Amino acid sequence: MPLLSIPSPSTAWQYFDLTAWLRDAFGWSLPLDFRIHAYAICILIGIVAAVVLANRRLNARGVERWIIIDIAIWAVPAGIIGGRLFHVFTHVSDYFGPGIDPLSFLYIWEGGLAIFGALILGSVGAWIGCRQVGLRFTSFIDAVVPGVLLAQAFGRLGNYFNQELFGMPTSLPWGLEIDSSNAAFPKGLPEGTLFHPTFLYEIIWNVLGVVVILFLARKFTLQWGKVLGLYLIWYGAGRSVLESIRVDTSETFFGVRTNVWMALAAVVIGILIFVVQSRRHTGKEPSPYLPGRGPRPTSDVDSEDTFSEHDDDAADGVTSDEPVTTTR
Repeated sequence: MPLLSIPSPSTAWQYFDLTAWLRDAFGWSLPLDFRIHAYAICILIGIVAAVVLANRRLNARGVERWIIIDIAIWAVPAGIIGGRLFHVFTHVSDYFGPGIDPLSFLYIWEGGLAIFGALILGSVGAWIGCRQVGLRFTSFIDAVVPGVLLAQAFGRLGNYFNQELFGMPTSLPWGLEIDSSNAAFPKGLPEGTLFHPTFLYEIIWNVLGVVVILFLARKFTLQWGKVLGLYLIWYGAGRSVLESIRVDTSETFFGVRTNVWMALAAVVIGILIFVVQSRRHTGKEPSPYLPGRGPRPTSDVDSEDTFSEHDDDAADGVTSDEPVTTTR
């Protein structure tokens, strides 16, 4: 192997066998094999990072601390389900066919989450959570999407541990080594072939995107879903390029991979969101809370305290210089 190539972790790094460790260390015997997969750890770290960053951004707008947990209870499971369903839909031949375990589509710990499916169902879960706690969906989604991009970076690191979703062969010095015994290793290529480390490309693109989006959101006070639009444009543009150089099997339409179409659609939707919301809402969001809703009373704040909130017209983008005082 070239001196500057990127080695892939051995299969020993893909998971930690907790059952075997407990048996060897303490003589304990578990009825089932329990493995902690590196991919799952990366996903969980990403979720935690997204929640922490979103919580800080919501707090900065006056939202009570950790209310995001109440929303994440809805959004995270829905996002995982959506991500898995979309991945299976775009890789049908990997999960259904002769000699394939019919339950393999449930083995999420082995890898396989599609961000576009996660965004679709995750957004539905987030909308439900926002209605429960009284937050504007646009306020929440604008706060969370930079963290989502950061979580995606951690997820790509999980792909690295699984030796999956790599790119075409390359002679570049940062080529990725893949074990020839790996089921994803393209047939017909000689052992020692190096591949584009698309996991690394996307990590860099996503982290850079977090920095750019946070900077632009602060500089121009982007609200009303415009941060979401910026996220879709950034991620869709990068993903459309990176997806086109991957070698894993995928469903195609008109000779183009499904995820490329989805990435291009994300760019278009992002532009539409940004343009439409810029025209509909020329002022700032009056509050991150829905009209008539506000922070829940705490021991330090009497439940009869008042807070300023604009009327329902403000929710539609009509702002007023005179706040309406309501009592809870």
